[in-house]
Amino acid sequence: MIQRRVLTYCSNIHPGESWDDVLRNLNDHALAVKAQLSPATIFPLGLRLSARAANEMTPDSIHGFRDWLGDHGCRVATVNGFPYGVFHGTTVKHAVYEPDWRHAERARYTMRLADILSQWLAPNQTGSISTVPIAFRERFFDEHWTLVRANLLDTLAHLALIRDRGGPLIQLALEPEPHCVLETMPEVVRFFSRMQFPSTFAEHIGICLDCCHQAVEFERPDRVLAQLREAGVTIAKVQVSSALRAVGDEVTSLLQFNEPTYLHQAVALTSRGTLARFCDLPDLARWLARGERAEEVRVHFHVPVFLDHLGSVGTTRFFLDEILPQLDPGIPLEVETYSFGVLPESLRCSSIGESIVRELRWVTQRLNDARLDDAPHRRH
Repeated sequence: MIQRRVLTYCSNIHPGESWDDVLRNLNDHALAVKAQLSPATIFPLGLRLSARAANEMTPDSIHGFRDWLGDHGCRVATVNGFPYGVFHGTTVKHAVYEPDWRHAERARYTMRLADILSQWLAPNQTGSISTVPIAFRERFFDEHWTLVRANLLDTLAHLALIRDRGGPLIQLALEPEPHCVLETMPEVVRFFSRMQFPSTFAEHIGICLDCCHQAVEFERPDRVLAQLREAGVTIAKVQVSSALRAVGDEVTSLLQFNEPTYLHQAVALTSRGTLARFCDLPDLARWLARGERAEEVRVHFHVPVFLDHLGSVGTTRFFLDEILPQLDPGIPLEVETYSFGVLPESLRCSSIGESIVRELRWVTQRLNDARLDDAPHRRH
């Protein structure tokens, strides 16, 4: 039997921090997307729950939402537990990682999400919670690993207890990101080796592979997947996302994307063949102003996945073209383009709702094309 692939979008695209905001966004936006893409089938949701929303939820609202899911033909496939606090309409920048895994509050928040998610999943289902890549790299020191491991072990023990009591399998998905403690795939592999998690917790931890992030790192899709496979690291979900890319004289055009809300880490391939990393676009601007030159620069800015060019700069859509056909059909896919609202006005291509539908249709078509391309090989 052909396994039906899970494909959804992350609701962090919609502003709002309270549970009422979340429910309103689902009613106003997610149901409209479902109506266009899966009117007669169950539609998976990628739900972002802030700490505020999670703490506001009561047993009645949790059970009430379970009824809502049944009434509207939806299910929760994954929860975005990365941004703890406000994610829209204010300066987020470095604060998006706080509290990080050095702090018990990150563990408490994640366990709260797991308790909620476990009541929306059937015992035979699997769900995931994506989370910060340990911490922002600056001011993280080796002595912090003891705190990190203790908080992760507490969380994994909680996920295992849910499972032992007859609940669903819930996976914690660490999301590597530029300028963080977990950034590149070799760092991910070393992390799992360092932590030496008990084998009883192995099924409860993996990574959220964000395609934008690894494309910014100049990592190759085939090598990324091979490294994870060789190390036995589970991909709990893939975030289908695309970054900015500029080559040669286009590089300075990237600076137009500097804006005050999100952190836009950049990685430059220099003429010497080395990689230079920058925390944010102003850091790249200062480097260029000193007369430094880059062959190519990629920037952490989630742009619509169906675009291969944005005016004077390109995107890393090629990374998606390469990696999507290589992914195991059992890995859930979640489109994550949350930056529509901060794109330069001239580059906003359509309404958010239209863009969500277009993105999901593009991914579906890319997967279908890959299956057709592979069909002759399977027949032989």
